[in-house]
Amino acid sequence: MSRVRPVPVTVADLRGALWSLLSTAAGLGVAVWIVDGVWVSSPWALLPAAVAVGVGDALLRVPLRRLARVWGALGALAGGLVAQVLVLLVALSLLPGISIRSWPDAVAVLLIAAVVMAAGHWVVGASDNEYVVADLVRRARRRAGLSRRGARDDAADAARLPPGVLVVMLDGVSRPTLDHALEAGLTPTLERWLGAGTHRLESWWARVPCTTPASTLGLLHGTTAEVPAFRWWSREQGRMVVTNRPADAADVERRASDGRGLLAGGGAAVSTMFSGDAATSLLVMSRAASGLGPGPMFVRFFSSPFVLVRAVVGTVAEALKELYQGWQQTVRGVRPRVARHGWYPVLRAVTNVLLRDLNTSLVAEQLVRGVPVVCVDLVDYDEIAHHAGPLRPESLRALEGLDRVLGLWEEVARGAPRRYQVVVVSDHGQSLGATFEQVCGRTLGDEVRRLMAVPRVGQDRAEGREATGRAAGESESWGPANAALNAMRGERKGDARVLVGPDREPARGRASAGPSAGEEVPEVAVIGSGNLGMVWFCREPGRPDGVRVSRRWPALVPGLLANPAVGIVVVREGDEVVAHGRDGTRGLVGGWVRGRDPLAGYGARARADLLRVAGLDDAGDLVLVSALDPMGRVHAFEGLVGSHGGLGGAQSEAVLVHPADLEVPDDEREDVDGARMLVGAETVHRRLVAWLDGLGLREGL
Repeated sequence: MSRVRPVPVTVADLRGALWSLLSTAAGLGVAVWIVDGVWVSSPWALLPAAVAVGVGDALLRVPLRRLARVWGALGALAGGLVAQVLVLLVALSLLPGISIRSWPDAVAVLLIAAVVMAAGHWVVGASDNEYVVADLVRRARRRAGLSRRGARDDAADAARLPPGVLVVMLDGVSRPTLDHALEAGLTPTLERWLGAGTHRLESWWARVPCTTPASTLGLLHGTTAEVPAFRWWSREQGRMVVTNRPADAADVERRASDGRGLLAGGGAAVSTMFSGDAATSLLVMSRAASGLGPGPMFVRFFSSPFVLVRAVVGTVAEALKELYQGWQQTVRGVRPRVARHGWYPVLRAVTNVLLRDLNTSLVAEQLVRGVPVVCVDLVDYDEIAHHAGPLRPESLRALEGLDRVLGLWEEVARGAPRRYQVVVVSDHGQSLGATFEQVCGRTLGDEVRRLMAVPRVGQDRAEGREATGRAAGESESWGPANAALNAMRGERKGDARVLVGPDREPARGRASAGPSAGEEVPEVAVIGSGNLGMVWFCREPGRPDGVRVSRRWPALVPGLLANPAVGIVVVREGDEVVAHGRDGTRGLVGGWVRGRDPLAGYGARARADLLRVAGLDDAGDLVLVSALDPMGRVHAFEGLVGSHGGLGGAQSEAVLVHPADLEVPDDEREDVDGARMLVGAETVHRRLVAWLDGLGLREGL
């Protein structure tokens, strides 16, 4: 890897440094005015203090990186926070014209100055993430300016390396949603790429289950066979498997990985559910037991003056904004809607501010290091759309923020030791609709047990605290928090288990353990993955066929089909797999139809997708898809107004934005309802791998 040459200071650098100096001095000035324990003789004394803060950051970054190599990411966090307080305390204590009473006063100054600087950033309309990697962006702009003036040495260095690839996953963004955002002017970076012809936009079909675990596993490892839903009952293990549990995610990856994943050969995974066999994993769910990742990668975020503090301040503001937006939906009578209180505002704030800022820094760090392939999963939009609705204003505004992050990484990449190609891909879309519980007055789990005449006692543990109710609707939101907490435990050699949220486990052990002694296997387990539902008869030795189900529980299938929120019930009947509807049936193997086709309205892929998912080893004994109305609205079997997992609406039409010179051969596409597109995450994975092969990034794999 070539070494990046020092770049001379330009007028733009001086202008940026002056703005940084003045904004820091202004923030310190307001903080000093508010905090009683700090005195200043003249406003001009604040300028040397602001300079000292910047110099202190530059001097301490190298020793902090060395400390982080030994102490890991937690050491980087602790050291960075202590360094920020010490630098400010020294600056306010030793410089003439300023005095400070104690270190708590320094902490108060840090917090207040961060609030003032964040407000000033918003007032002038600057990118709300640029402060995270401002030094890298300035460097990239300098290099770009020199290149335009004929300085070719760094360009020659970059030419000796094959181009790198940055894969950005926009969680939950459907093609129709992105089209709306482009038309509304919310995604100017993507619009610029598409308008200039440097990139092309197309759809790809996310097969059932169109969930984050299935699609992410497919995109990164080339298979989805191990994931029938977001969670499922495992007869082999005698328990519920939940992909949001780090130990379960690790087990799924072990089964799926062949060592040649998308990021094999020196790549980096950032905030993804699975690693893609990356050499560097940062905040990756399946590797949480090994820690957050290499400590030096976190130093830039944790030690830079005001960066972490401003992120925390922004997180609090985001939680307050969510409370206001949820209240506004209620006041305006927006329907369908779900409650947006409890832990959700906090989870949204952490995901959409603190985690996004951290991801911005981590990815930028990988780019300036020249890592050949980097993949990051941005969950901001998905998190909000689940609770607000896919096309609601606050959801689309999240896309606006993500587009700005893309623009920042684009600028950082200009200062990298190699040229980067950027690919943007979503894992699925989302569909709007009232929940099953809102339509029927009870959860899917309660409805199934009512029809089976099975009491609810003992089911909570089996189903993860009512897997088809409100708690399950929040399960996906807790994923980043549990990944981070388990990673912190991993750095202390702890075990990997769910610590917070609806899927938290008792302290008795790992998620991969089966039932403990004396723990009774439930008679039935029911889950909802969006508008995809599954039912397992857990005490049956194997998957029962339709005859067995109708004899043992005669009211079950007819009762479900009579429910206004249920559209399809799939069950195996001998060598055939049958999709039952209210007024007809269809053989998914033979293709025959009796009465009215229950798949009518669900699209051309319905038969193939349902046949495939019903045949997976751990698929439910019954597979359900909700009813679908003429507007494309569905009914999630969990407490989410925006959902994905089954069929109907925009949830299956995912997005692929790729450089124009990285082509998609038409023979890899299939016809889907009159459009040509790639079908399945596995197919997208193969295309991504082919691009990497063509760029020379997978030699020896």
